[in-house]
Amino acid sequence: MHSLNRMTEVSGKSGFGSGQGRAQKLSGYRNLAILFALTIFTLACTGTGNAAGGSADRPNPVLHSVKLVSGSTSVLAEVAQNEEQRTRGLMFRKSLADGKGMLFVFETDQRPAFWMKNTQIPLSLAYIASDGTITQILDLVPFSTEARPSERLVRYALEVPQGWFAKAGLKAGDHFAIPSLD
Repeated sequence: MHSLNRMTEVSGKSGFGSGQGRAQKLSGYRNLAILFALTIFTLACTGTGNAAGGSADRPNPVLHSVKLVSGSTSVLAEVAQNEEQRTRGLMFRKSLADGKGMLFVFETDQRPAFWMKNTQIPLSLAYIASDGTITQILDLVPFSTEARPSERLVRYALEVPQGWFAKAGLKAGDHFAIPSLD
């Protein structure tokens, strides 16, 4: 807005009755049009205001689910496979039923860290190696921005309602059969 007011002040001093003044005025309008177009382009690229692409302050849509099995215990987990899905995770969700969760899939083995920004559901998190072995289980505090890193290289992370692993009798060293995620 400041640049628009400034252009008006400049144009008022230049005497737009002349041909040169009209050219300056057209140049100013052209510059405003370019600025407007660049603003719209930038908003479209960042997804701001784009309802179809989703907004960073809304929950993930319900994602494709798989059944993870460990012995006689199973959990139905939505699969977060790309960066956007993993970043948003369970943020802004209001609830998560027992026996359900979200499986975060990484392209390579790594040491991820999770936090609970914008997540109001108390969760437990299991870091899982590429062979399906649970390496670590952590309880997470709603809305906490404290990063909770994995102690080892893992390929997956599984979030479930807080306490679910203990109720199911699962601990570090137990194994999940990970189905094909393609």
